[in-house]
Amino acid sequence: MFIQTESTPNPQTLKFLPGRVVLENGTAEFLDPADAAARSRLAAKLMGIDGVRSVFFGYDFVTVTKDDTGWQHLKPAILAGLMEHFLSGEPVMAAGAGGTAPPDDSGEEFFEAGDEEVVSTIKELLETRVRPAVAQDGGDITFRGFRDGVVFLNMRGSCAGCPSSTATLKHGIENLLRHFVPEVEAVEAMEAA
Repeated sequence: MFIQTESTPNPQTLKFLPGRVVLENGTAEFLDPADAAARSRLAAKLMGIDGVRSVFFGYDFVTVTKDDTGWQHLKPAILAGLMEHFLSGEPVMAAGAGGTAPPDDSGEEFFEAGDEEVVSTIKELLETRVRPAVAQDGGDITFRGFRDGVVFLNMRGSCAGCPSSTATLKHGIENLLRHFVPEVEAVEAMEAA
């Protein structure tokens, strides 16, 4: 088995490509060892490596965010953990813990009753134009809400804490949404609840 790695715009995050499907549907983010242990043996194994701060699963990739530990020390342990897991044939997620929003994120969206059409257009643009591009960098962006012309998004994986995330939001996503949806005035990132 050969696992490729790719750098991401976030220097603290590395993208691992095992050459197979990681999560068939959705995404999964793990921010602490207890959550990882409850939902995924693979995530628990990776979170157990000293220096790993978070783990994110996408369709065909795993992104790992580190603390100040150097990649030269972490990368071999992460690669070994990934290889051991995928060669074992174990499922990535525990039974009933499929790819979803993280448990600390209620996933509840907020917007005014009259804004359904605007929100539908925003979600379609995010799904078709933004999320595929962000996934290439090892992250994900999900819609959280729309209020008073402001779109609220949740940034996950390599996007969370990325130095270029503000530029992505303001110059990329905000410009795209404002172009196609005149009601959009700004885009803001939300922390997971």
